[in-house]
Amino acid sequence: MSHVPESLPLPGPESESASASGSGPASGRESFALLPGAAASPVILHVPHASRAVPAAVRAGIVLDDRALERELDHITDAHTDLIAARAAAACAVTPWRFVNRLSRLVVDPERFPDDREEMRSVGMGAVYTRTTHREPLRPEGFDDGPLLDRYFHPYAEAMTRAVEERLAATGRALVVDVHSYPARALPYELHGDGARPPVCLGTDAFHTPAGLLAAAEEAFAGFGGTGLDSPFAGTYVPLRYYGRDDRVGALMVEIRRDLYQSRPGGPAGPGADALAKALAALVDRLHP
Repeated sequence: MSHVPESLPLPGPESESASASGSGPASGRESFALLPGAAASPVILHVPHASRAVPAAVRAGIVLDDRALERELDHITDAHTDLIAARAAAACAVTPWRFVNRLSRLVVDPERFPDDREEMRSVGMGAVYTRTTHREPLRPEGFDDGPLLDRYFHPYAEAMTRAVEERLAATGRALVVDVHSYPARALPYELHGDGARPPVCLGTDAFHTPAGLLAAAEEAFAGFGGTGLDSPFAGTYVPLRYYGRDDRVGALMVEIRRDLYQSRPGGPAGPGADALAKALAALVDRLHP
């Protein structure tokens, strides 16, 4: 995977920003936020899929009616991962940085390759989705994704690259911890949905996930019934400038199975969110000198 912004305002972590109705930030640079951490922290908590916000201009290009779109957002959104990351950051001895997407991944998915390298294009879920989680039409046939990539995807990628660059300059290393969630039951869009679905899936990269980082995560999340590696989702997020080139950039994806903290798609965060935030904070604390 590829691809950090200037400091921008962000809605409070206790509630998701906007909904399918067409509200939410409209410009590329309003669509993400870098929330400052301690100057000495190399850690960036990356939260790309927590928002439900779809700007009105983008909503106009989606073929689902409002009810169907809300249902799709229930399934595709990594609900409350921004809340978990915010509570974790507040609990850390040394505050990590947070890079948070303020728009739904139905606008653009910043963690996809924007070209044919992306295997999810085969099910209409590349950097700009044309199909839903249930493989139904999301956008019309022949939809031109260029304007969305230019307005949202590329500024996000450039900003994330700068954030990593700044951590390298300040601390000599950068550690990207990707915070995601996934449903207990596989959805039709999943290409590898028949694999194990552990309470916490840790996505790794052979070059960017050192053994110490993985061991720290396994220890931090040991109390939730077990962790697994790269199933049902594999890999992690590294800006393309550094991908496979600079081992000072470490990365790990934390995929939390949603039934640990949410009773139904689109529902509120339950008490499990606090325990998960504490575990994420414990992981971050292990990553600081």
